[in-house]
This record gives sequence, structure tokens and C-alpha cells, in this order.
Amino acid sequence: MKFFRYRKPSAKTVLGITKAKKRIKKQTGITAATRPLRAVSNAKRRAKRKIGYYSTPARMVRAKKPPTPMGCLLPATVVILLGILFILN
Repeated sequence: MKFFRYRKPSAKTVLGITKAKKRIKKQTGITAATRPLRAVSNAKRRAKRKIGYYSTPARMVRAKKPPTPMGCLLPATVVILLGILFILN
């Protein structure tokens, strides 16, 4: 896992459910059978990658904030700590 993440991982990804499902689909041949159905979306993604849509500066502009360590964990912790300090004062 990357230290600086663009998005926080989902619960299924953290638990390994996604990886297991992908492995099963690959072993049974479902992925190969449905490959032609993904051609249009794959072409769109390749075009976006070529023009730099997924580059770090472009993602930062779209998100309007820089990537943080551990995804969204750090900002949430800061907000909680500021809330506690505000309540105590």
C-alpha cells in the first residue's frame, strides 16, 4: 500500500475481499470472456492517462487539497482534536 494515497481504501479492499474475488474470476475465465465489453471504457481511460488526467498535479487540482498520509485518516484526526480542544476551552 502507498504511504500517500489519493483516496482511502474501502473496507473490502482492506479485508482482502476484492483480491479474492478477482482471483476467482480470473481462474474461472470470466475476466477473459467479458474483456470485449470493457473495450470502450478502457479506451477512455487510456486517452485520459495520455493527456495527464491521472497525474498528481491534475488530481490535486480536482481534489482541491494535497494528498495526505494514510488517506483521509490524518484530516479526520485533526478535526476531532480541534473539536475536543474547542469543547474543553
